[in-house]
Amino acid sequence: MRKLLKTMRKRKVLSSFLLFTLLVVGAASGYAAFLMNKWNHALDQIAAPIAPASNEIDTSGYPASQTSQTSGATEKEEKSLTLLLTAVDERSGSEGSLNTDVMMLFRIDPVTHQGTVVSIPRDLEVSAEKSGLETSHKANYFYAYNYNKNKETALDETKQLFSKIYQVPIDHMAVINFDGFRKLIDQLGGMTVDVDMDMKYQDESDGTNINLKKGTQRLNGKQVLDYIRYRKSNMGTAESSDLERNQREQFVLNELLDKLTSINGVTAWGKVLDIMGSSIKTDIPADELRTLTKSYREYKPANVQYIHLDGTWESPYLVVKQQDLEEALEALRGQTDSLNNSSFDSSIDSSIDSHLQTD
Repeated sequence: MRKLLKTMRKRKVLSSFLLFTLLVVGAASGYAAFLMNKWNHALDQIAAPIAPASNEIDTSGYPASQTSQTSGATEKEEKSLTLLLTAVDERSGSEGSLNTDVMMLFRIDPVTHQGTVVSIPRDLEVSAEKSGLETSHKANYFYAYNYNKNKETALDETKQLFSKIYQVPIDHMAVINFDGFRKLIDQLGGMTVDVDMDMKYQDESDGTNINLKKGTQRLNGKQVLDYIRYRKSNMGTAESSDLERNQREQFVLNELLDKLTSINGVTAWGKVLDIMGSSIKTDIPADELRTLTKSYREYKPANVQYIHLDGTWESPYLVVKQQDLEEALEALRGQTDSLNNSSFDSSIDSSIDSHLQTD
């Protein structure tokens, strides 16, 4: 009788253990399936609805990059990737300008594992001769111009134009709206920032109200957005140069990447993916975007060189020395080895990979 009771207890313990294991496995499977569904939905929203007709850039007249000079069977895998990253204001009350307040050219070289970021000042002059328009315009003008002509082809047209202007083969363009950026920072719990100066500016026409004090502090999404957008004041604080603004943008970018590596939990990841899907648009077809995300390890740079284009103000434009511009573009093409690299967080993919396993 005792042996029978003992055997029954063992079976009960074993059954409970198996049930617990099945529940854990089932929960993990459901968690993975939920995230994968969210991930695919976000990619579908971010991707181009239809592949642009002129998606391939004619690079025959451009200076050759180091990577493009390689040959052999691995040429496709070794090709560098250049992105035009921009941010626009789509808030109600912003008068629908869609001007790109943030513009960065980001080149990733999978051979050298180097990244290069050139921040393009929004007020940089683009001459009529280079743009093909009747008059000169600021660099931040062209996406809005193309969008108002045809929103379906605006990304591709803008990408093609800047490829032509700077003689750099830009593979893809991405746009994030400011409201999505604000929501993403809030979802990640805000950001600790050492604000370099007092910042005050108000504009009733679009609801802008910047009011930041100098010093280290915890900022919410709106305040981080104010921090990177601040340029001038109408309330007694000092103005900020495009160079200082670009430095803030790059600091926030690095901090954001750090935060994305520390996300834990299905709910947190689900909300982040929802925000990304509704806030980012690219000209990358969905299938290609999935391939790029699977190849993230190959393209992820170990180091990033940040290049600031400083200049002098000659109203209404910021004028950059031609030599400085050419040196920045040479670095972007991978034609210089004199890289003054800053550390880049190479662990961002590990956090995503731990939750999203692709075939």
